[in-house]
Amino acid sequence: MIVAAFFLRWVVGHCERANVADWGNKWLNRLDGLNRIFCNRFHRLQADVIQLPASGGALLAANHVSGLDPLLMIASCSRPLRFMIATEEYNRWWLKWLFEIIGCIPVDRTGQPEKAFQAALRALDVGEVIGVFPQGRIQGPGEGPVTLKRGVVALAHLADVPIIPLHISGIRGAGRIILAVFLRSTARIKATHAINVSDTKDEAALFKLSEFVNRGVANA
Repeated sequence: MIVAAFFLRWVVGHCERANVADWGNKWLNRLDGLNRIFCNRFHRLQADVIQLPASGGALLAANHVSGLDPLLMIASCSRPLRFMIATEEYNRWWLKWLFEIIGCIPVDRTGQPEKAFQAALRALDVGEVIGVFPQGRIQGPGEGPVTLKRGVVALAHLADVPIIPLHISGIRGAGRIILAVFLRSTARIKATHAINVSDTKDEAALFKLSEFVNRGVANA
């Protein structure tokens, strides 16, 4: 029992030291640290510095390679990150508790997706950071560019927040949801300058976002 307690304290201490984002709860902060250890050591994550605003809302938009993507994005951010997630994924009984406590926003794509849009807008208005996958689905291995959903630009306009494009690569379990978490990768997240939609026409903003999300290519 003494050895087990010592080991637990050692693990908790490592998680506390690895924690970066303040989730407003000591156990969520420890979970943040654990996720960073997992992504950095097991998945050998190499991530560009993501230039999040110190405060205020923002959208992080990335390509969707696998079920590992949200963990990698959280491990790369200095602030807590909420996600818009399909209802069928949100309702997985063994993960729903986690999705709830970290503030994921379920999207009913066959019913009333506008409810999720309004929930995301409220979160951005109070200064939260939201991760989205504007491709709308997981991109299969070897698949070409995917047309992005226009809702991400509309959401940024309404909330008057920047969109920060990301490109994820190096995932060994690409195309998989659960398996990708457990297959060791050499993960890479590329980031580029934020797109300020208030200064950019919708089509131009969507083009810039698409080029980076789909190909990792930045446009001046």
